[in-house]
Amino acid sequence: MNSVDIGNIKVGECPILIAGPCVIENLDITYQTASFLSEITTQLNIPFIFKCSYDKANRSSIGSFRGPGLVEGLKVLSQIKKDLNLPITTDVHCREDVDEVAEVADLIQIPAFLCRQTDLIIESAKKKPINIKKGQFLSPYDMKYVVEKAESVNGRLLITERGTSFGYNNLIVDFRAFPIMRGFGWPVIFDATHSVAYPGGAESGGDRSFVPYLVRAAIACGANGLFMEVHPQPEKALSDGHNMVRLSEVEGILQEAKNIYSAFSP
Repeated sequence: MNSVDIGNIKVGECPILIAGPCVIENLDITYQTASFLSEITTQLNIPFIFKCSYDKANRSSIGSFRGPGLVEGLKVLSQIKKDLNLPITTDVHCREDVDEVAEVADLIQIPAFLCRQTDLIIESAKKKPINIKKGQFLSPYDMKYVVEKAESVNGRLLITERGTSFGYNNLIVDFRAFPIMRGFGWPVIFDATHSVAYPGGAESGGDRSFVPYLVRAAIACGANGLFMEVHPQPEKALSDGHNMVRLSEVEGILQEAKNIYSAFSP
């Protein structure tokens, strides 16, 4: 399997964490969350990439909170990157944002709904390593063709499993996806919080209580890292609060993941 250098870490050699609030609500919450996660992952010796969105352009409702936008959002992410010496990732929804995002982000995230957008993938892969989230509508086998698009421009990539649509407003995780997609030659990440979402409607629902269980299974099945959206007070979050993990619970989930990885690694 190929390893991928992202900032000062190498993905593929040990489990990593990609985490942060769903969207930039303000500087204080975003900065404090990044600082807390940096301290916890340093203590646990887990490589960490901070994630937060500057614009949630894929919400169902026109009234949903979207964030501060490209310019102000990148200022926040740039400050966190500089002050805390953290690699940064954020998601892009259009080609026009890629150049500016690439000036700040060490890893560009391709949202699940856009994972078949050829021009977006190729433009992003030309600039930086990319994390492609598997669409809820795709089988793990279908991701082969998505991967080939990034590889066509010598892209360095991660693949993220985030559940598959299961009827209306529900997702299910097929854990066969991890060995299948690792077979494409790139690290596979598990999105533990979007996998417990109940998507749709004016506001997505979810049940964060299932996150620890799915994390254990994903690490045991060979995930190279975890993606989690986290928040100091999820019940007050402006986006995806139902499925985000409370900051105070992150350390326990990560410690369990480390223990399981140690038990299953050679």
